[in-house]
Amino acid sequence: MTPQPLLLFLHIASVTLWVGGMFFAYVCLRPAAAAVLEPPLRLKLWRQVFERFFVWVWGAVVVIAASGMTMLGQVGFAAAPRSWHLMLALGTVMIAVFVYVFVVPHAALKRAVAAEDWKAAGAALNRIRHAVGGNLLLGVVTIAVATLGRLLA
Repeated sequence: MTPQPLLLFLHIASVTLWVGGMFFAYVCLRPAAAAVLEPPLRLKLWRQVFERFFVWVWGAVVVIAASGMTMLGQVGFAAAPRSWHLMLALGTVMIAVFVYVFVVPHAALKRAVAAEDWKAAGAALNRIRHAVGGNLLLGVVTIAVATLGRLLA
């Protein structure tokens, strides 16, 4: 049984939003902000960027999980291709990393920027950078599994 087109669209659109957003932030925005903004302005910018982006990521995570589990349920867990199981595992790790980023270093960044503690804010942003870099890599691997998964069969 093939997935319903609407579920597949929602799933892929949400993955695109999340992984594409991480790519833009990590590869484009981060180096540009570092090149032209002093730390206080750069850290304030990142706080604002994350406030906006993370709302979208929460929505994407919910849609990805719901659509993925629905499609998996339609096919049946045991009958699903190995690539789907791998996507589920990778997606679960990605969601856990995002929740960690949101709850720990993002919260620390918000507190530090509000207190104008630029050293603590920089440390929190660095933790976010490392986690987002790892999650971006996991996202690319997950996309590879989704598109090349038939080769695993």
